[in-house]
Amino acid sequence: KVEKCSDRVLVERLKELEKEGLVERVMASNSSRAVYQLTDRGAALKTIMQEIHVWSEKWYSEEDCK
Repeated sequence: KVEKCSDRVLVERLKELEKEGLVERVMASNSSRAVYQLTDRGAALKTIMQEIHVWSEKWYSEEDCK
């Protein structure tokens, strides 16, 4: 889930991730809608991203953004 992100920005980011080989765009079989899924390369980042999340929960607060 991505909050506070316009469709245009989301599409740009997904295209960047696709270009880097982290996600792939797949057309849903029963519609003309595209879905994105992690590639093996993207899935390999799971542990790293979890650790970044743990770090940010400990050290980051909204007060820091003000």
